[in-house]
Formats: sequence, structure tokens, C-alpha cells
Amino acid sequence: MKTWISLPGHTCLWHVAQCCLVGCLAFAGWAHAARIKEVASIEGVRSNQLTGFGLVVGLDATGDQTMPYTTQGLSNYMQQLGLTLSAASLAQLQMKNVAAVLVTAQLPAFARPGQLLDVSVSSLGNAKSLKGGTLIAAPLKGADGEVYAIAQGSLIVAGAGAAAGGSKVQVNHLSVGRIPDGAQVERTVPTALQDGDSISLSLNASDFQTARRVAQAIDRRFGAGVAQALDGRTVQVKAPTSPNERVNFIAEMEELAIDPSIAAAKVIINSRTGSIVLNQAVTLGPCAIAHGNLSISISSTPIISQPNALSTGGQTVVAEKANIDIKQEPGKLIQIPGAAKLADVVNALNSLGATPQDLLAILQAIKSAGALNAELEVI
Repeated sequence: MKTWISLPGHTCLWHVAQCCLVGCLAFAGWAHAARIKEVASIEGVRSNQLTGFGLVVGLDATGDQTMPYTTQGLSNYMQQLGLTLSAASLAQLQMKNVAAVLVTAQLPAFARPGQLLDVSVSSLGNAKSLKGGTLIAAPLKGADGEVYAIAQGSLIVAGAGAAAGGSKVQVNHLSVGRIPDGAQVERTVPTALQDGDSISLSLNASDFQTARRVAQAIDRRFGAGVAQALDGRTVQVKAPTSPNERVNFIAEMEELAIDPSIAAAKVIINSRTGSIVLNQAVTLGPCAIAHGNLSISISSTPIISQPNALSTGGQTVVAEKANIDIKQEPGKLIQIPGAAKLADVVNALNSLGATPQDLLAILQAIKSAGALNAELEVI
């Protein structure tokens, strides 16, 4: 029996080029003008998260088995219908066709009573599947504890599964479902859009250059002094007080074109998956890199010790002999030329022939050496 522990070294890195290409394509459009609505939003105009507890009924013996909150929830619902169950009756309930779930929805800005919302339903207990179930009326509450919507309807579960004879096959996830237009808004959330004589624009990313350009674009269109950049994220804009005129003003303002500032050079590293993404502002200074390959081989050989044929009271003993072999391939010193463009950075990194996991350590070392002109962010 052999166990291999390998610290990867010089191997092909073709898929890292794909990751870098994704970063290049993601930021390629920054050279073009963007509308204000694409880089900023109106403060106070946002959605709100709703959540609630509910029961899914009508399952085909795939519901919760021994979940106490499922029994309690069904008992509470029965009491609302005028049916009181004794403790003995609750103990005899078969809950295989019922599942306790958490219901979530997003209440958009300016939502009015009667508007329909999509809801997501997730199993809370040990239900095997929610397929074919129906969610009974579940109140959805906001962070303030008030009920803003009521959810109910038949679930759509994008999955399938079957089990027999100890074998099981499952496609996709069966414990999460969705109900399109499954909730109806019952209460509105007030917004501060019409309050005061000004509105505030909140930039999607904090950047003083973009804030200045937004204010300048608004002043060019509506007159000097209409917009004022308060900091790197907030721009205050004077707006008409009439609701109709304010809406028209905001609609026209959001369509104004600006040249957004190029973001700071950044390298995003996902340490769990090994994904690496670079934006177009990343540059690389000249440096030299040596990276070797360390491989550890552990082999185990069974050793059996038996007593002599004429001995009495002896026992057969099984032991193992472990052999550990360490191999380290020599690392070559590779010179990396300076790169001022993203394509040159990609080519320089690919010339190392390192795996993504190896490249994580290499990039950190290059950054420490001062040759990588970018911010490293590990997610």
C-alpha cells in the first residue's frame, strides 16, 4: 500500500491562462463610456430581505421523520383552523408527507400591496425531497419583525432521484425548491426618495476619480453647482421637489455617460479552488524565480509473525513496516522579464509552468520582492 503526498512543481498551466483571460475580458470594457446608472445607485432605493417559517405538505413519504418543530408547526397551523390536537394525537402523527422549511424572498424597492414575488423554499429538517409538495400560507417578515408578504403555492424542484435495494441515484438538489410569483406583498416599505431638496448617489466602488467625473457630468448637463462630490463614494445632487419632475430628473441623470476610472491593480486569489484572476492594471517587474518539486512516497508492507508449530499459547501477530522516500527535483532559476500589459503578464507567468496552487505561493513571493505591482486579495 502506497500513499503519495505531492507538493506540485513544474506542470502545465494552460487553465491559468483561461482564468487570466476571464479577467482580461471582464475589464476590457472599462475603456468605453459608462452610464451613471451603471456605476452608482440612489441612496435609500434598495430591496429588502424577507424570511419566514413554513410547512410543505403533500409529499410522497419524503418529508421529515422525527423533527419536533415540524410537529409543533403543524399543530399551530391546525389551531389556526380551529382544530386542537391533544398530546396523544400529536405523538401519533405520521409526518412523512410534511416538511418544515424556511421561505426567503426579496422585496424590491417601491413594491406595492398585491404585487407578486418569487420565493425560495429550503428544507429545515431531514426531508429527503420536496418534489411535488405544496407550501401552505407562510408569513414573510422583514428585519423589523413586521409581515410584508404571504407565500403559498406548489414547488418547482429542478431535480430527480430514485432509490431501491440499497442503491440511490440523485440528479441536482431535491431539498430546495422555488415558487414563481409565490408570494403576495401585503405591506409597503417607505423610501426617502421624495424627502428634502436633494438626493445622494452612492458609487458601487469607492473611487475619488469616478465621484468627480459623475459630479462633472451632472453639472455639464444641469448647470454648475447641481452636483457635489462629498467623498469617494457619495455624490449629492440637487433635485426638483415635485415627484413627477424628480422622477424625470433622475431618469435623465442616470443616462448621462462618463468615463469611469480604471480600478487599482488587483490580483484575486481563491485559496480553496486555486482560481486566480488579474485585472488589466496589473504590471510585473523583472525578477528571477526558482521553484522545485518535492514528492514524498510512503509505502507500507505487512509483516506476519507466527509461532512455532510445537509451541503452546503462541499467537499470530500482524505488523506493518513503513518506508518513506523523499525526492526533490532540482528547481531551475527562471528569469521573468518586465510586463506592462496583462497579456505580457499572462505569458510571463505561464512560462513558469506552475500549477495554480503553486502559483499562489509564487505570486505572494513576487509581491514581497516588490516585482508585482498589484494588490493581492485572497478570498
